[in-house]
Amino acid sequence: MGAYSPAPIFTKDLEDYTLQNIIKPTIDGMKTEGREFAGVLFAGLMIVNGVPKLLEYNARFGDPECQTIMRRMDSDLVELLYSIATQSDVIPQPKFSNNHAICVVMAANGYPGAYQKNTIIENLANAPTTNATTIFHAGTNMKDGNIVSIGGRVLGITSVASNLKDAQKNAYDTIDKIKWDQGFCRRDIGWRALS
Repeated sequence: MGAYSPAPIFTKDLEDYTLQNIIKPTIDGMKTEGREFAGVLFAGLMIVNGVPKLLEYNARFGDPECQTIMRRMDSDLVELLYSIATQSDVIPQPKFSNNHAICVVMAANGYPGAYQKNTIIENLANAPTTNATTIFHAGTNMKDGNIVSIGGRVLGITSVASNLKDAQKNAYDTIDKIKWDQGFCRRDIGWRALS
C-alpha cells in the first residue's frame, strides 16, 4: 500500500548480507542449471530479528517500490536495461540522488476483497502540490470523459523531497485534493523511518 526510498532499515551491512547469502547464490544456482538470468530480479524481503529473509522473487520491478526508486534514479534506465538485454561488455552502474521518495497507493474501497469498478475520480490534474509530486495510474480508465477506477490498487501518489518528512507531507497533501469517495489509502506510510 506504499513504499519509501531510501529505507533506513536496509543498512549497508544488510545489503551486503543479502547480496552474498540470497541474491548471489540464486544467480549462481541459475547459472549452474544453465538458466542464466539477465533482467530485473525483484527480491521481496522481510527483516526478521535483523536478518533478511526471502519471501519471493519476481522477474519484474516491484510495485509500488518501483515508483520511489525511479523517482530517485539519476542515470538512464533505458541504457541500463538495454545493456543488460544485449549482454553488453560494459553495464553502467545506476546512480541515485540523495533525495527521499515516497509512494502512497490509493485503492478502491474493499480492496483487497471485493470492490466497485468504474467509480469516478476527480481533481487529478489539480491535485499535485509540488512539481516533485507525480500521480501514477495503475487501475484507471477513461469513460465518458471521466477518469474511473477499474482495479484494486488504482493510483500511486509519489513525491520526492530532500527529506522523507517533506516527501510524505507532499504526497498526503496531494491525496487530500483528490476527490474519490470510493477510494482510500493508508495514512502511515513512512512512519517507521520517521519515528
